[in-house]
Amino acid sequence: MLAEIITIGDELLIGQVTDTNSVFIAKQLNKIGISVYQITSIQDDKSHILKALRDAENNVDIVILTGGLGPTKDDITKKTIVEYFNDTLVKNASVLKNIEYIWKHYVGGALLQANKDQALVPSKAQILMNKLGTAPGMWLEKDDKVFVSLPGVPYEMNALIENQVIPKLKDKYNCPFILHKTLLVYGLGESALADRIASWEDALPKHIKLAYLPNLGKMRLRLSAKGDEKEQVEEDVQKEIDKVLPLIKEEFFGFEDEEGSVEIIIAKHLTKIGKTLAIAESCTGGTVAERFTVNSGASAYFNGGVVTYSTESKINVLNVLREDIETYSVVSSQVVESMAKNALQLFQSDFAIATTGNAGPTKGDSDAEVGTVFIAIATKTGVYSEKFNFGNHRVKVISKAVNKALEILLKEIFKN
Repeated sequence: MLAEIITIGDELLIGQVTDTNSVFIAKQLNKIGISVYQITSIQDDKSHILKALRDAENNVDIVILTGGLGPTKDDITKKTIVEYFNDTLVKNASVLKNIEYIWKHYVGGALLQANKDQALVPSKAQILMNKLGTAPGMWLEKDDKVFVSLPGVPYEMNALIENQVIPKLKDKYNCPFILHKTLLVYGLGESALADRIASWEDALPKHIKLAYLPNLGKMRLRLSAKGDEKEQVEEDVQKEIDKVLPLIKEEFFGFEDEEGSVEIIIAKHLTKIGKTLAIAESCTGGTVAERFTVNSGASAYFNGGVVTYSTESKINVLNVLREDIETYSVVSSQVVESMAKNALQLFQSDFAIATTGNAGPTKGDSDAEVGTVFIAIATKTGVYSEKFNFGNHRVKVISKAVNKALEILLKEIFKN
């Protein structure tokens, strides 16, 4: 089965809003064996929506639209769908009741006619009740093809996809099993990795596809396979994983599918061994800490962190010796190791990681070349640091420094 995702909204096309809806929908469809043929973003324009619907109907079995279902005049998706299906709008009593309930309990104030009109839906549509908002989802069918229109608000759309759309698609279609297994690889660039595993890649069975997903200091190696028998697909993919792992045993850190990102792997291991982490950052500006705290449960292992961006803050907050800074520079192994050791003590942790560097475009408080970064790891038994040069692009330098810091930390904690 093939699907197309159509996101509607001028805000997507001018870069004002990032399209996270397509990512979520694509993942959920893949889980039940539906392949995404295409993702399309279009304007809030009737002719564009009609053309997108016609093109999608010719190409795929399932069309999922998000956006354009609000109460304002620029939200035209519903009226355009009515025209496409040669239908009319009718008032749905259940939807109106839901709108009135939400207004009474969560919004307050006068319920305007524009809000009541969100209970007008195509007469041919099956209603997908939106308990989190006033715009319902709508399911329509035409010549055994499915069209689903959903609100663009991500948390409303997510709930409708998970609780209503996916179950209905599973009931309607007998889909194949799709499996993606993603290996996390640190310390090898894309070309070096490709060269090392070239013979294995050339011998892959035709029904197993390989993709390289590079990201500034880390690699994701994704194997994808599809088939009618789940057990056979899993067995085939596992055989290939067993063949490639010996080729990358020093650089392989886990499976993204099972463990999540590298910071989640670190978090799970720290929790398992009952150890804690502290972070002191300069050039990375809190990004390393954010990678941990964005996930729930971080308080179980993350004791705290500081961003000592200026020279004076390193002295006043982390007690880095002024004479060390004057002698060795703020971007040096001596300073970054002091940051890590003092953060370990400040937060009474088992591990501490520290970063200092010159991300550019100017040299700042140090004469170090742009792109120079020092990363240190401190434990209760010692401290060490490494020096890197990550180029001359600020965003690239910071991203590479964050990924390298996580790689170093992962290697250190897995010694325990």
